[in-house]
Amino acid sequence: MLSTARTGLLAAGDRFAASASRVSRMGVDADVDLTRETVEMVEAKHAFAANVQVVKIADEMWRSLLEVQVRSTDR
Repeated sequence: MLSTARTGLLAAGDRFAASASRVSRMGVDADVDLTRETVEMVEAKHAFAANVQVVKIADEMWRSLLEVQVRSTDR
């Protein structure tokens, strides 16, 4: 689960950076579509946020599992 989230975080960051790079070339490259790049950045932002949530849920699951482990060894 965490490795998938990590891969998703990296991919979203790469998508955002690539889009930002294209936007930075707008004055030189007439083929850059600002609307498309804005959508790309928003999608990358949402993908990043979704993968952060996966990490948070995995952390909560891990903490719950550790609590169960501690309770079972205290008996």
